[in-house]
Amino acid sequence: MKESSIRRLLAGSVDRGEIPGAVFAYGTDRGVVEKGAVGFRMIRPEKKPMEVDTLFDLASVTKCVATTSAVMILVEEGQLRLDDEVERFIPEFCGTDKEGITIRELLTHTSGMAAWTDLYMHASSPKEIIKAISKFPLEYKTGTAVIYSCLGFIVLGLAVEKVAGEPMDRFLAERVFGPLGMKDTCFNPPPDLRERAAATEYCKWRGRILIGEVHDENAWAMGGVSGNAGLFSIVEDLSRFARMLLNKGTLEGVSVFSPRTVEAMTCDRTGAGFDEKRGLGWLIRGTGVKSSSGDLMSPKAFGHTGFTGTSIWIDPELDIFAILLTNRVHFGRDNNAHIRLRPRFHNAVVSMLC
Repeated sequence: MKESSIRRLLAGSVDRGEIPGAVFAYGTDRGVVEKGAVGFRMIRPEKKPMEVDTLFDLASVTKCVATTSAVMILVEEGQLRLDDEVERFIPEFCGTDKEGITIRELLTHTSGMAAWTDLYMHASSPKEIIKAISKFPLEYKTGTAVIYSCLGFIVLGLAVEKVAGEPMDRFLAERVFGPLGMKDTCFNPPPDLRERAAATEYCKWRGRILIGEVHDENAWAMGGVSGNAGLFSIVEDLSRFARMLLNKGTLEGVSVFSPRTVEAMTCDRTGAGFDEKRGLGWLIRGTGVKSSSGDLMSPKAFGHTGFTGTSIWIDPELDIFAILLTNRVHFGRDNNAHIRLRPRFHNAVVSMLC
């Protein structure tokens, strides 16, 4: 009876019309304890049931699973330093108010760059977008606050490509997703994967319901491969990624990061005096009372959420990971029922395993 309590929690949310559907998984460093699917991956234009292998647009979960991973691999290889100034790789920043911003400040969302703006309305290629970002003024003095910035992670993705000498999607496929056996994790899913994708919302700008193409308009203008969004995955693949982090960078004999790198990414890098505790790319739970991770995870837990309705939380102290993938924006981007659902889901997972 207890094994199905989490499924019942999510099915209740579907029955109340809060979300179209969900796929979930939770477990420990040793493996998945339970996974399942409830509801529908699509309501319009036709109903299609949610399956455990449904492909999801991860939205901003891209920032930690993809972009941060790529940056830290380059750091490990000595090709990049956290304190490198961004204009070394993005010359468009030279002579602007962004001169002197570091890779570290982009990763911790302390760069001073704006959270988001509609770049896609004025630019239609990575080259045009970086020019637009370079001209868009800072919102606050660098290093004085934590302001979550999609623009900063677009810049990080472009810096990765400059340093790696290849597109970020190819770099990650070769260095992270392929070695870890994350076979259905990619940018710009091919047609066979798109058939399994959860529908997001009707896009007025593109004139269609989005199925298997990136929801974020700026990432779409970047060609679907961007540091802020664009990654697609399934719950099984994300479980493998989470287990790798719980195992300090290694899974089933495959080493992606050194233990020191995992520690560096997932410890508090912003400290006292900031509204949010941030690691490198990851949000740190800390002792704050309001968190999508719920009420029971330890202060060392780290995670991230995505605008489409996705989330991943990992607690190394409790040896727990929890992944919740929903397509909540299929009901419209103003549907916010997932905000209360996430912490309740994580509370249930912790009480199940601890």
